[in-house]
Amino acid sequence: MNVLKSALVTGALIAATGGAVLATAPAASAEVVCNRSGDCWHTRDRVDYPPAFGVTIHRDDWRYHHRNGYRWRGDHFDHGYYRNGVWITF
Repeated sequence: MNVLKSALVTGALIAATGGAVLATAPAASAEVVCNRSGDCWHTRDRVDYPPAFGVTIHRDDWRYHHRNGYRWRGDHFDHGYYRNGVWITF
């Protein structure tokens, strides 16, 4: 009986600890970035694009409402932007 009780207590502690870790973990952040030419891509990190780059940053769910008229490019998770269909890293 003590073995079963010990196992149940241990399991409860592990579950409580795991729940606390998940509750404090930051939410994943993804954004959609589009340039003036209509090229759009996903990014994980918030990048401070200079105004000269002509990009607009949207929430991740934006893409589901604005599919037409945009070209979806490959996702990039480094600092850069698309210009004339070419990825430019900065």
